[in-house]
Amino acid sequence: MPGHCINRRFSVAPMMEYTDRHERYFLRQISRRALLYTEMVTAEAVIHGDRERLLDFSEAEHPLALQLGGSEPGRMAMAAEIGQSFGYDEININVGCPSDRVQSGRFGACLMAEPDLVAANIGAMAAATDLPVTVKSRIGIDDQDSYDFLKRFVETVAAAGCTTFIVHARKAILSGLSPKQNREIPPLDYERVYRLKADYPELEIIINGGINDLAQCREHLANVDGVMLGRAAYQSPYMMATVDRDLFGETAPIASRAELVRTMLPYIAEQMAQGVRLHAIARHMLGLYHGQPGAKAWRRHISEHGYRPGADGSLLEAAVARMPPTQGAALANAS
Repeated sequence: MPGHCINRRFSVAPMMEYTDRHERYFLRQISRRALLYTEMVTAEAVIHGDRERLLDFSEAEHPLALQLGGSEPGRMAMAAEIGQSFGYDEININVGCPSDRVQSGRFGACLMAEPDLVAANIGAMAAATDLPVTVKSRIGIDDQDSYDFLKRFVETVAAAGCTTFIVHARKAILSGLSPKQNREIPPLDYERVYRLKADYPELEIIINGGINDLAQCREHLANVDGVMLGRAAYQSPYMMATVDRDLFGETAPIASRAELVRTMLPYIAEQMAQGVRLHAIARHMLGLYHGQPGAKAWRRHISEHGYRPGADGSLLEAAVARMPPTQGAALANAS
């Protein structure tokens, strides 16, 4: 049984092609407390696919949640049970992805129109695992975007035993928009998520969508239980360096960017010894110097040389050595 305490005050969203095990290991070096999520994995892939490749992770990644995609209660229950056997700390159901591929499998955001089915999945998964089963959704879909629609969805799913809802504060438009457009075009409605928390104080409500920095996180935390960042955390990961201090009250020293690179070197060597190419790891570190002098040179050096045969952790050491001094270490003493 996983014994890792979950605190959802700050988390990093599940993102396809981004939040793989290497990205999660890297983010864990920056924040000890952030809750991390896998990429979405379908229940069928978990049941029939290469489980070691899909589900394996480093113990250092805890606390860690597995996001599943699917809609058949028996299959989702089986996948959740497998997820628990791998040691995950939470199982999350994807009820927010708007892509055509996901819809064709009858899961993702289209499930918001079928709250009874989502509730049936919650019940089956809760019976198959001791882990918390949570839901990540939108505030609505297409023309079903009233607050009453959202309330009915939440009430129905909560009645089946779900107590944690992660809500992307945009509706999903299920035809005509790409997933990228669905993250940008439908307007954000944070007030609707705040209202949901006010109306259901017994539920844990996590807000997601368009949140770009820790100042915004603190504003949201006055109204909801937690915040989830997605691409902002990926593109500028060092913003997470003060999460443990500013959002969790930790007092541990804050590593500089150069120290984080050094921390990653043993992991890189270990993974490369198992056949992983450097770029599979280093691509997640491209944003480490985002907003700093020399950031473009950092990205270019890694991008141009990371694919070359024989490239290893020394490439990152050389890239760090070319960077001008930064104020990363000074964060530890900042107010």
